[in-house]
Amino acid sequence: MKYLRLQRGNVSHKNLTVINATLYVAENGCKLASPAQGRCGMWHEMVFRVLIIGGTGQVGAAVVGALAAEPSCAEVVMANRRAIALTADPRVRQVILDTADARFPADVAKLAQSMVAQGYPVYGASCVGVGKGSMKWSDEELKALEIGVVGGFARGCQAGGITQFFLLSAVGSTSKSRIRYVRVMGLKEETVQGIGFQRLAIFRPGIIAGNAHTPRYVAWLGRLIPGRFGTIEQDDIGRAFVAEFISSSAPNGVVYLENGTMRQRSRGFK
Repeated sequence: MKYLRLQRGNVSHKNLTVINATLYVAENGCKLASPAQGRCGMWHEMVFRVLIIGGTGQVGAAVVGALAAEPSCAEVVMANRRAIALTADPRVRQVILDTADARFPADVAKLAQSMVAQGYPVYGASCVGVGKGSMKWSDEELKALEIGVVGGFARGCQAGGITQFFLLSAVGSTSKSRIRYVRVMGLKEETVQGIGFQRLAIFRPGIIAGNAHTPRYVAWLGRLIPGRFGTIEQDDIGRAFVAEFISSSAPNGVVYLENGTMRQRSRGFK
């Protein structure tokens, strides 16, 4: 890198990013859209990879589907507890990991390192969520999943060289809440924040429509509730994740995306 000329003028892309884009075009042909045509206000073909846990769930499947529809996503690696039937898209693959094993964070780190070594930016994402079954779970079981598994996955991502993480949470999450689920979501957010990612995007949806765990009448009533506690379409959440992968609303630090912001990001992604 020391032999590259210093960038001058109004330049917003790092040298490594430009090199990656050049190599991609050399391998796949010139498919770059102009900045005016590209999604999210930037080049459409800036290549990236995603390592995701919870991709088999309702929201996670929407995120994976949106990624599969995005040409600039070179690969989606799903960290799953058990094998599932995958689509025919060769960019989507799964790696089976035992989330209860003490070596789980180390296994994630090894997987992350292998992805980072390929040269393109790699993002970590968690879409883990219990859904309506959370009422049947004990405090210990809920914390083991939402804090233990998600926290272990996030630590593995960070140890493996991933600097940007995307976390599915819930509206109103705070560790000080008297409501158990909201409190656990708040603890999960604090756990992942404490890992020290360069950038962390936290998604806090309200009532999720199009989700098998949300009764239709609840989603309908939620449309009458304005603001962050109301209804948001599941597909909007999926597209908002991908929009953040492509073009962050906050390059560094922690950013929170609630219903209004997610809808805006989703509309810009279409």
